[in-house]
Amino acid sequence: MATLTLNPSLPLPIFPLPLPSPLRRRSAASTAARTDGSAPVLPPVVVASTRRRLFIWMLLENHCFVDFNMETASQHFDPRTFSIKLWPPSGSTRLMLVERMTKNLSTESIFSRKYGLLSKEEASENAKRIEDACFAAANEHFNKEPDGDGSSAVQLYAKETSKLMLEVLKRGPRPKEDGEVTVVGESRPLGKTVFDISGGRRAFIDAEEARELLSPLTEKGDLYTKICFSNRSFGIDAATVAEPILTSLKKQLKEVDLSDIVAGRPEDEALEVMRIFSLALEGCVLRYLNLSDNALGEKGVRAFGALLKSQNSLEELYLMNDGISEEAAKALNELVPSTEKIKILHFHNNMTGDEGADAISQILKRSPALEDFRCSSTRVGSEGGIALSEALEACTHLKKLDLRDNIFGVDAGIALSKTIGKLVGLTEVYLSYLNLEDQGAIAIADALKQSAPSLDVLEIAGNEITAKAAPALAECVVSKQFLRKLNLSENELKDEGAVLIGKALEGHTQLKELDLNTNMIRRVGARCLVQAVSSKPDFVLLNINGNAISEEGIDELKEILKASNKSVGVLGPLDENDPEGEGEEEGEEEAEGEEGTAGDEGELESKLQELKV
Repeated sequence: MATLTLNPSLPLPIFPLPLPSPLRRRSAASTAARTDGSAPVLPPVVVASTRRRLFIWMLLENHCFVDFNMETASQHFDPRTFSIKLWPPSGSTRLMLVERMTKNLSTESIFSRKYGLLSKEEASENAKRIEDACFAAANEHFNKEPDGDGSSAVQLYAKETSKLMLEVLKRGPRPKEDGEVTVVGESRPLGKTVFDISGGRRAFIDAEEARELLSPLTEKGDLYTKICFSNRSFGIDAATVAEPILTSLKKQLKEVDLSDIVAGRPEDEALEVMRIFSLALEGCVLRYLNLSDNALGEKGVRAFGALLKSQNSLEELYLMNDGISEEAAKALNELVPSTEKIKILHFHNNMTGDEGADAISQILKRSPALEDFRCSSTRVGSEGGIALSEALEACTHLKKLDLRDNIFGVDAGIALSKTIGKLVGLTEVYLSYLNLEDQGAIAIADALKQSAPSLDVLEIAGNEITAKAAPALAECVVSKQFLRKLNLSENELKDEGAVLIGKALEGHTQLKELDLNTNMIRRVGARCLVQAVSSKPDFVLLNINGNAISEEGIDELKEILKASNKSVGVLGPLDENDPEGEGEEEGEEEAEGEEGTAGDEGELESKLQELKV
C-alpha cells in the first residue's frame, strides 16, 4: 500500500488531466457488458496505464486529498498487486499542463484587473518556460530522493509551478514594443493594415471602452484591411458605437474576425449584437470571415444573415465551436449563396449530426476550389459520413482533410475511400477515431495507395484496427515516400502489424514522427520500429508508449539508437509502458502452443515475404 499526504494550503493552478484515451475512445461494442453480466476486460497495458494516470490525475486535481490508498484504488481495476512510479510525467501530460497554465494566465482574474492581462502568446511563452524550469528542478530532486517513487518530485513540481505562475501574474504583461499586436489601452495597428484588439483583457466592454478601443479606426488616411474583435464581449451599447465605424470601412476590409465577441451575454442581447455587426458589414467584399466561438445555433446564423448573403468572394470561412446544429447547418446552406472561391472551410466541434452533415454536403458540392476541409468532432454518423464523402468528390483541389472524432463506422469509411481515391492532391489526412475497423481502414489504405502521391501526414488512430489490416496499411505507407508524420496509435496492431509498418518505412528519409502508442506491441515489434527509424536524419519522435515491452527490450531499443548515433530521447516517454505485459502474454501463448517468442518471430518474418517494398 502506498499512502501520500499532501499540504492543502499550497495553491495549484493546474487542472485535472484526462484519463487515457483508450478508455474514452472505446466503441459501443467494446464497452458493452458481457452476456454473463460481467464487465469487459481491458488489455493489461491499458489497465496499468490507467492506474498510473488516475493516481497522478487525483494528485494534481486538488492538491489536498489525504491518505489516498492505492490498494483501494486498485480494487476498481484489477485484484493483482502492482507498483507504479509517479515521476516523470509523460510528454502528453506535460503538454496538457502547459495548455492549462496558458489558459489560466490569459484568463481574467483579480490579478489581471490589478496588474493587466497577458496575451495568449505571452501566456504560452511563460507557461512553457515555467514548466521547463519546474520539470528540471523536480527531475533533479527525483534523482536524489530516497524513496524513489516520485511522489515528492510531483509535489515539488506542483509547488514550484504555482509559485512561478503567481510571479508572472503579479508582473503583468510585458511592455509593448512598436509593431506588436494591440494590448489593453492601446490599439496601434500592424503596418496600418491590421487592427487587432484580441490581445487585451477578456472582458465585457461598454460604450465608453469601445469608443476608446476603436478610436484608431476613425483616423483619416488609414489602410486597414483586416480587423479582429475576438476575445472581447460586446453589448448592444458597444456594438452601436462600432456600427458606424465598421460601415465607414466597408470598401477596404478584406478580412474580418468576429470570433468570441458575445461571451457571457444573454441570448437576446447577443443576437442583437450579431445583427448590428452583420448590417454594418453587409456588402464588404471579404476573403476571410471568422465567426467561431459564438454559440450561434440557427438563430445566430440568421442574425449574421445580411453579412453572409452579401458574400461572393469568400476564400476562408470558420464556424468552429458555434453550436452548428442540423437547423443551423441548413440555414448556412441557405444563406451562403456563393462558395465557388472558398478554399478553407472549418466546422470543428459542433453538434451537426447526420442531417446537418447532409446540409454541409450541399455546400461542399458548390465548392470546387476547396483545399482545406475540417469537420471534426461534429457528431456525424454513418449516413452523414456517406453524404460528406460523396460530396467531397466535387472538391478536386482538396489538400487537407480532417474528419476526426466522428462516428462514421465501416460503411462511411468505405464511401470515403471511393472519394479519397480521386483526390490526388491530398497532403494531409486526419481520420482518427472514426470507428473504421479493419474493413474501413483497408478500403482507405487501398484507395490512398492509388492517389495522393505527395501525402506527408496520415493519422488513423483509435479505429480498432488489428493486424489483419496491417498488410494493406504497410503497402499504402510504402507508396508514400514523402511522409513526415504517421499516426496509428490506439489500435490493436500488435507485433505482427508493427513489424510490417516498420519494414514499410525503411526508405522514408523525410519521416519525422511515428506514433504507435497503445497497440499491444511487445519487444519484437518495437525493435523493428526502432530499426526502421534509427537511420533517418531528421527523425525526432517515436511514440511507442502504452505498449508491453519488457525492460530488456527497452534496453535493446536504446542500444540500437546509440549504435546509430541517435539520441535515446527519440523514443519519447515510456511511463505508460507495461513491462510485465510481455511476459504475461508470452506465458499464455506458451501454455497454448509451447511456441513462445521464437515462434512469434518466425511467423512475423514469414509475413514480411508478403510485403512488396
